[in-house]
Amino acid sequence: MDAISQLQEKVNTIATIAFTTIGTLQRDAPPVRISPNYPESGSGPAPAAAPNPNPTPTPTPTPIADSDADFAKQPKLMSAELVKAAKQFDALVAALPLSEGGEEAQLKRIAQLEAENDAVGQQLEKQLEAAVLFPEIL
Repeated sequence: MDAISQLQEKVNTIATIAFTTIGTLQRDAPPVRISPNYPESGSGPAPAAAPNPNPTPTPTPTPIADSDADFAKQPKLMSAELVKAAKQFDALVAALPLSEGGEEAQLKRIAQLEAENDAVGQQLEKQLEAAVLFPEIL
């Protein structure tokens, strides 16, 4: 795999870890009161709920004793995984070859490659025209 593909894969890994971490924190974090002056969401009068004509028993979730301990460990584990992926990304970037000659040399090299590409493209067009005009030769 080339260096650019490795970098892209590592960026995708970092993004996945970051989104997973944020999603897990949003899902599992206990609510925290912002300010004592900020009203609770359930502090006002609650609207009367309409009775359910077809009540079904709601299954009660089984409490997990270790959920608080696991939640406390998750941010540390996820942040360690994120830091590890970022360090791997930095190592890949450090392994990239330095550009030689600066921007002018790069622009000159790009112009040479474009000229080569145009020449090869013209040769292919001529071969295609010859194949269309004289299919029995090929």
